[in-house]
Amino acid sequence: MAKAKKKNPGQLGLRMGLKDERLPKLFGVLLLICAVYLGVAFLSYLFTWKVDQDRVLRFSWKLLLADGPTVDNWLGRLGAFLSNFYIYYLFGLPSFGLIYLLWMLGLNRLRRQPLRLMGTLFVKVMLAILALAVLLEFAVGGWMQFPIGGGIGKYLVDHLTGVLGSFGVILLLLALVGLYLVFEARIDFNGSPRQIRTDIVDHFSERIRFRGKPSPERFDAPGTGSAFSAPSNPPLAPAAAPPPPKSAPGSLSPGDGSIFEVDGPELETDRDFEQPRGSQMKMPLDAVGDLTLVSHDPLSIGKDNLIIADGDTGIDTSLAVTEENQDHSEPYDPTLDLPSYESPHLQLLLDRESGKAEVDRAELETNKDQIIETLLNYKIEITKIRATIGPTVTLYEIVPAPGVRISRIKNLEDDIALSLAALGIRIIAPIPGRGTIGIEVPNKNPQMVGMREVLESEKFRTAKMDLPLVLGKTIKNEVLVADLAKMPHLLVAGATGQGKSVGINSIIMSLLYKKHPSQVKLVMIDPKKVELFPYAKLESHFLAFLPGQTEPITTETTKVIHILNSLCIEMDQRYDLLKKAAARNIKEYNEKFVARRLNPEKGHKFLPFIVLIIDEFADLIMTAGKEVEMPIARLAQLSRAVGIHLVIATQRPSVNIITGVIKANFPARIAYKVTAKVDSRTILDAGGADQLIGRGDMLLSNGGDVVRLQGAFIDTPEVEEVIDFIANQRGYVEPYLLPEYNTDEEMAGSSALTYADLDDMLEDAAKLIIQQQHGSTSMVQRRLKLGYNRAGRIMDQLEQLGIVGPAVGSKPREVLVYDEQELIRFIDDLRNRG
Repeated sequence: MAKAKKKNPGQLGLRMGLKDERLPKLFGVLLLICAVYLGVAFLSYLFTWKVDQDRVLRFSWKLLLADGPTVDNWLGRLGAFLSNFYIYYLFGLPSFGLIYLLWMLGLNRLRRQPLRLMGTLFVKVMLAILALAVLLEFAVGGWMQFPIGGGIGKYLVDHLTGVLGSFGVILLLLALVGLYLVFEARIDFNGSPRQIRTDIVDHFSERIRFRGKPSPERFDAPGTGSAFSAPSNPPLAPAAAPPPPKSAPGSLSPGDGSIFEVDGPELETDRDFEQPRGSQMKMPLDAVGDLTLVSHDPLSIGKDNLIIADGDTGIDTSLAVTEENQDHSEPYDPTLDLPSYESPHLQLLLDRESGKAEVDRAELETNKDQIIETLLNYKIEITKIRATIGPTVTLYEIVPAPGVRISRIKNLEDDIALSLAALGIRIIAPIPGRGTIGIEVPNKNPQMVGMREVLESEKFRTAKMDLPLVLGKTIKNEVLVADLAKMPHLLVAGATGQGKSVGINSIIMSLLYKKHPSQVKLVMIDPKKVELFPYAKLESHFLAFLPGQTEPITTETTKVIHILNSLCIEMDQRYDLLKKAAARNIKEYNEKFVARRLNPEKGHKFLPFIVLIIDEFADLIMTAGKEVEMPIARLAQLSRAVGIHLVIATQRPSVNIITGVIKANFPARIAYKVTAKVDSRTILDAGGADQLIGRGDMLLSNGGDVVRLQGAFIDTPEVEEVIDFIANQRGYVEPYLLPEYNTDEEMAGSSALTYADLDDMLEDAAKLIIQQQHGSTSMVQRRLKLGYNRAGRIMDQLEQLGIVGPAVGSKPREVLVYDEQELIRFIDDLRNRG
């Protein structure tokens, strides 16, 4: 191969084209300086206008001359001229709004945000400046010598007063205020005068609270008219998205792809793997082969990316109107119950993009050489090797020479790890649909993926899923958005301190940023009592719990049993509603209800999704056992169609914790780092989780496909900021209450049998049945040498205690307890109560 011409890295900094990323930043800094300059000049004008005005009006043409007039303005003759021009000739005191507009435009350019976000702000600020100029000039302009409304304000007041009269101008100003409250503040005038007054006060207090901050970027629910609402036909690549930052010479950013071509027959490369954005640059290497660098577009979507649910449309309420619907001809909009609700904006989260890690080219070369040398030591030849840089690991894909067994390479996992001196080497042999063998090598400087970064992604903003979850970034540096409604349940497991709690917080944040409180409700169970406790402030917005429950986050085991059974009752009631509506699932039912094809007087209502989140599920099973397992099994099997979905977190889902019935209904599983291969196989039914490097590094399995991700990090103060933002808004008068669960009959049944009533041989019989997993009266009679009547009484007592199931003819009874330790705890508890 021909050697590429070597370029001087120092020449790169001398070229600045129109697409250079530094130009908008320089322009932003210039705008900020101009805003500060005008602010100081305007402020000085308030104190020096009487002295400077005459000098500036008479000698403005001598402004830049050395022998020009002397002025008292803090910024000299230029400051006096500019402040006099804007305040005296144009808008008066409201001219300070121009400084705010310049400041916001400067921040927009400095942060390289889309310019379209400034269009609405420009119109609002200019209209506010004109309205204030007219209002101030009309109200106090005649009493003051200071040009409080400016030349434009005075002209408009004189013209309007001559046309409408003074009283007509007052009516015009009142009409403008009313239009603002209707179109911008969205005040509902159907309530009582006190409620209307409360809405107005809440709106302006919200505006004052965010004074001085940039216009919030927020993810509004359907029907709220957000600037980020998903278009009907989203573009393949966002036009306003900024290009990825250029790496320093000799380093590569995550998401870049590199191809190391080894001497041998040329192979066709996959188009989705190589998407050049510029010229290819080849560098001379050793005798092994040449390296070709191909840039990846971080926003491009490859064919083999895991997109669990792509383009699934949710409940479309965008056609709903905000006016009062007298004849019920318009679609029903559930978000109108809280019309003033605002989704959290991104400024509440920290921007961690500045700390992006880069992979040095020398690191790629060293790892490539070590992999090739290790394989050659075992007489394994390869024809091509390529690298894809991710935030945490780099994937090296190799194409073995013909005749090389894949198992030979797979067995060299420890040898390659030794040669690279790296922890967490994982070999994928082969990569499904690629025709290559993958070797994942951790980066020396892994990148932290921030929650704000993934929420800002185009893929999440335009997602039309029922329950979108942004989980993190793949090895191709692409944001992965999954739909919980399609999973339909999620199992999260991993060793302590590897990122489970952060992962649960990122799942909850995804729902809070994307959904309206009327569309999703969260049921939270936290045996540790501290992980999910901050979310208690959302009880009047997003949480669902039992009537009379003092704490919206369930922590006590007895209340956990009640709330799980209550969810089962809720599930049965929803199935009854679906049956009456002739709908197969919650999506069809809600579409009919939104289209007003179901009568609310017959019990129909809009059904929000319910997400049950359980932290440390193993603790519940150890303390409650079957009382928790049975309702969880029912929910896992049946609740998908009615919009109830489960997210369960545990350290190690062993067989006695997550039974086969429950595990079969959790095809979607997230595994964080574990300590042993057996734990990885328990979680994923495959190895690999023991080779992760921790700190949010995880494997996502959905229907057999396993994808490695770097989870999005969100810190506790950021979570509290988002919770406080939502909690400070007006919520529902009554929270979402689950059906009551009546346990009187069950408590009476359990209290009818005390420890004193038990047979002396019952404990021995129970241990025998659990060991054999075979419940029959004849076995107890034969093994314990008891009479048939006594053995029959023992079996009846075991059934009453819930250890065995009811008799089924001549067949053995079903054994409901699998662990002898659970039996001991149950007997001890019965003894203590007796």
